[in-house]
Amino acid sequence: MNRLQTRPAPDVLVETRGAVTLAAPDYARTKLLAVLERLDEPVLAARVKLTQAPNRAVTEPSVAQAVVDVNGRPVRAHVAAGTMQEAIDLLQDRLNARIARVRRHRDHHRHHGTAPDAGGDRTGRGHRPQRHERHSEDRRIVRHKSYSLARQTAWEAVLELEAMDYDFHLFTDATTGSDSVVHRDTADGGYRLATTRLQAEPVPGLPTSTVGAPELTVAEAVTRLDLGGLPFVFFTDAATGRGNVLYHRYDGHYGLITPVS
Repeated sequence: MNRLQTRPAPDVLVETRGAVTLAAPDYARTKLLAVLERLDEPVLAARVKLTQAPNRAVTEPSVAQAVVDVNGRPVRAHVAAGTMQEAIDLLQDRLNARIARVRRHRDHHRHHGTAPDAGGDRTGRGHRPQRHERHSEDRRIVRHKSYSLARQTAWEAVLELEAMDYDFHLFTDATTGSDSVVHRDTADGGYRLATTRLQAEPVPGLPTSTVGAPELTVAEAVTRLDLGGLPFVFFTDAATGRGNVLYHRYDGHYGLITPVS
């Protein structure tokens, strides 16, 4: 008998926020199970969060997010749509694409030791949650995450970015010891690497910034983020000498990521 048929279906935990319809959790659970039942690897945990924004001015107020632990590797997808049913359908498609892309990265790296291409994410960056617009005077740093950065190669950091559906990922380069960030280029969808110190050796297939991260205070980073029109600013904190990331949150405020010294 096929072992995929004998494996019990994993529990899918569904959390809701806002005026989510009563039918949506069961629909989300069914759609996610359709993804998980196709996998060869064991699924250790699966969570879905459905959020219905109260603001009718938002064009895509229905937000769906899933995090699945596939044999110890978390994979995440995050989408927004005009209705919750549409959001859940998009979530299923995006989670399938994320899992497939992580597999391609992993398998290519296993055989070649590099990322499979420099073309970045071609699965589409549409249907992302809409960022709430706030006046700059009303913005605050409402989330400050501080933790020990993972020591990874640049390629491993790209794999983490892909698996978690992030736009950027802060890490400590296992080769150089520098705090670094990999991110997607908004122009072409490719990957880019920036470090607090210049790389002695280039990473094949991964364009690297030719200047180190600027040394800034947090207040200066806020000013640069507001003026630059970018989703985040990677900088060397003037007080600690460590690489930090200040970024725009979807609620219109800021988030700050700092390494534990």
